[in-house]
Amino acid sequence: MGLVSTILSKYLIDIVTGYKTDKFPLLLGLMIGSTVFSLTVGNLLNRFTLKLGIDIGNSIQADIFDKIIDSDWLSLDRYNNGDLLNRFNSDVGTISGNAISWLPSIVLAIYHFIATFFIIMHYDVVMAILAFASAPFLLVSSHYLISKQREYNKKVREMSSEVMSFHVETFYNFDVIKSFGISKKYSKKLRWWQKKFKDITLEYNLFSIKTGIFLTLLGRTIQGIAFVYCLYLLWNHSITYGTMTLFLSQRAALSSSFHSVLSILPSFLQTSVSAHRIKELVDLPKEVHIERSSELDAYIEQGFTVNMDDVNFSYVQGKRVITESDFVANPGEIVALVGPSGEGKTTMIRLVLGLIRPDGGHVWIESDGHRIDANANTRHLFAYVSQTNALLTGTVAENLRMVKEDATDEELIEALKLACAWDFVSEREGGLNAQVRERGGGFSAGQAQSSASRERLLPERRFCCLMRRPVRLM
Repeated sequence: MGLVSTILSKYLIDIVTGYKTDKFPLLLGLMIGSTVFSLTVGNLLNRFTLKLGIDIGNSIQADIFDKIIDSDWLSLDRYNNGDLLNRFNSDVGTISGNAISWLPSIVLAIYHFIATFFIIMHYDVVMAILAFASAPFLLVSSHYLISKQREYNKKVREMSSEVMSFHVETFYNFDVIKSFGISKKYSKKLRWWQKKFKDITLEYNLFSIKTGIFLTLLGRTIQGIAFVYCLYLLWNHSITYGTMTLFLSQRAALSSSFHSVLSILPSFLQTSVSAHRIKELVDLPKEVHIERSSELDAYIEQGFTVNMDDVNFSYVQGKRVITESDFVANPGEIVALVGPSGEGKTTMIRLVLGLIRPDGGHVWIESDGHRIDANANTRHLFAYVSQTNALLTGTVAENLRMVKEDATDEELIEALKLACAWDFVSEREGGLNAQVRERGGGFSAGQAQSSASRERLLPERRFCCLMRRPVRLM
C-alpha cells in the first residue's frame, strides 16, 4: 500500500501541474483509502505482534525455567545469580522479540527493495542503477561490521551479567553489609562497576557512530548524484515533476529497504549471542531421576535405612572432600556427624539428598528389601532443615503447603507446633495467613529457621535419618 500511495502521489502532482486533471477525484479517493487501510492493518498487526511476543516470551521462559530447575545442582552452582537472571530475562527477551520480528521484517524489506527497484527501472534505468549504487559498498563492508558488532554485543552482555550479579549479591546481603559498616565500600564498588559498564557501552556506541557516519555520507553522496541527474532530466523535459518526485522518494525508499535488510543483521547477532548463552543453560546435565523410586513411598511409615558404601567425592578434580566413606543409618536412630568446618558434613547431606552424585561408591535408601540409589525422586522422603532460612514470599500457609498442597489447617498447625513455631505464628495478624516478606522478612532469624523446618514435619513426612557411624573425611 505504501508503494501504491507513492505512485498515486506522482499522478496527483502531475494533475496539479496540469496533467490528467479528470482523474483527480479517483486518485484522491484511492490515496485516502490506501492510507486508512495501511493505518488499520498496521495497528492491528502491532497489537497482534505484541500479544504474540508476550506469548512466545512466556513460553520460552517457562521452558527454560523448567530446564534450569531440573539441572544438576553442581553444574548450575557454577553460575552466579545475577548471570542466571540476566540470561533468563534479558537474553530470553532478545530471542523472543527477534523471533517474531526478523522474519516478517526481512521478507518485507526484500520485497520492498525488489519492488521499488523495478518501479524506478520502469521509468529510467540509469536512475535505478544510481539508486542501487550504494549496495555494493555496503555488502563489502558488512562482513567487518558484523564481526565487530558481534564482539561488542557479547562484551556488553557479559558486563551486564556482572553488574546484575553485583546488584543481587549486594541486596541479598544488605543486612550483613550494614552490620559490618562497609556500606561506603560497596557504594564505591557500585560506581566502579558502573564505570566499567559505561566504558564498554560507550566504546560500542563510538563504533556505531563511526559506521553510521560512513553509511550516511555514502548515502548522501548517492542521493546528491541522483538529485542532480533528476534535475538534468527535468531540464530536458524528459520527466515530469511527479516523476522526479517518484524517483527521489523511491530512491530513498530503495536505500532505506537495503539498510533495513542490513539492519536486521545486528538483531541476528544479538539473537545469536543470547541463544548461545541460553543454550549453555539448556545443555546443563540434568538431575538423575529414577522412576521406580516411587516404590519406597509405600514404606514411609516404617522408615528407611540410608547406606553409603566406599564413597568418594570431589568438587574439583584432584581435591577430594570425601574419601572411601561408609555409614549405615537405620530408622529411629539419632546420629550426629561432627567435625571442623569444610571437612564434608554438608557434602554428606547433599549426597544423601541426591543433590550430587558420588565419584565412586554408592549412596542408597532401602526398606523391606527395596533398594534405590539416592536421586531427585527420593529427596521428598527426607526431613531437612537448612542452615539458612527457607521462607519464601507469600503466606505462612502457602509456605507450609509447598510439600503437601492438600494439607488441612489442623495439619499445618500441628506441624508448626512440632517445630516450636506455632506460638509466635499464632500471635501474628492473620495467623496461618500472615504475610511473609522476601527471605523471611518480618521474622527473626531463629523464627524463620523454625518456620522453615515445619514444612518437612507434616504427618506423611516424619522420616528423618542422620549418620550413625564415624565417617572418614578429607
